Amino acid sequence: MIQDAHIIIHAARVGNMEVLEELIRQKVDLNSRDDKGYTPLIIACYNNQYEAAKLLLNSGAHINAQDNGGNSALMGVAFKGYKNIAELLINNGANLDLQHVSGGTALMFAAMFGRNEMLQLLLERGANKTILDARGLSVADLAAQQGNETALAILQN
Repeated sequence: MIQDAHIIIHAARVGNMEVLEELIRQKVDLNSRDDKGYTPLIIACYNNQYEAAKLLLNSGAHINAQDNGGNSALMGVAFKGYKNIAELLINNGANLDLQHVSGGTALMFAAMFGRNEMLQLLLERGANKTILDARGLSVADLAAQQGNETALAILQN
């Protein structure tokens, strides 16, 4: 099983659709994890592999799976700024307000890393901007810390 996890995670990372399709046919666990807790879906999303992410979701991958730090696929794409994959995840029921071990959310990642299109998308789709992280900071506090004036303006509206 460890070998299968390694193979499917690598295939997801590089977007190898042939290998993913074959592993799915062989009923390999789509929610297997590596030593950091990454699932194939988290890895595909983080590496901007839209088609691989779509295939994994359509084949039963857990959309809200979290790695050992509590990070989800949506948090990863919010950090990276992959809006098309964020839309795919949201349209498939991703939890917009999931928090990682320090209380951060996808919305917070978008604000902290200047992914303002992502911030707008998450807000439009219903992300909660009142959640506080483990330090008691809101998304607006985090945007202000980073000097992200655009995010602050978006959050005001």
